[in-house]
Amino acid sequence: MAYRSGTYIAFDGLGQTNPTLSDFKYYATMQAWDSHKNIDFKYVDSHDKTCAVRDTSLRTTLESRIRERLSNSKNVVVILSGDTRKSGSMLTYEVEQAVDRYDLPLIITYVDYRVVANPSSLSTYWPNALNTRITNNSAKAIHIPFIKSALLDAISQFSVNEQKQLSGSSNYYSEQAHRNFGAFQSVGLLGSIGSFVNTRK
Repeated sequence: MAYRSGTYIAFDGLGQTNPTLSDFKYYATMQAWDSHKNIDFKYVDSHDKTCAVRDTSLRTTLESRIRERLSNSKNVVVILSGDTRKSGSMLTYEVEQAVDRYDLPLIITYVDYRVVANPSSLSTYWPNALNTRITNNSAKAIHIPFIKSALLDAISQFSVNEQKQLSGSSNYYSEQAHRNFGAFQSVGLLGSIGSFVNTRK
């Protein structure tokens, strides 16, 4: 298999043509981070534009571009927010293709959290296609907070290019890793929240 360098960013466009009204804004945040880091993000604007989901030819073109980009990607970042829909967006197709066709590791990041210690309790965030693949353990996935250092670490570490792959669908970083990411900095001088649990921002 050829070496792949790209990271595919997947999120729910929420049916908006104005990107500031959708989860695109979190991708824009990652773009800003990327301008300061030597990380290769490859992205296709494949999300719910009103015209795209209503026009069969455009939908077919989008799906073809998604497959092309996924085939050249080493991993997929799945951005989840409280607004992410269960179905009806291109995110469903992206997850299905990433897991079922290309066997790509998923880096599932939660924009509302600074600590992710129990992924299963965040299942309300999962679109149906993702829920199915986590539940049946067909996805190779790690669940992380939406923190720059956590994302960059996961992107560099979990890849189809590595011999050691993610095992299972419910992986997450240790408490010490969260400390290294600075997840506890805002909760006191000692950097402790009392217990290692999912913690909202």
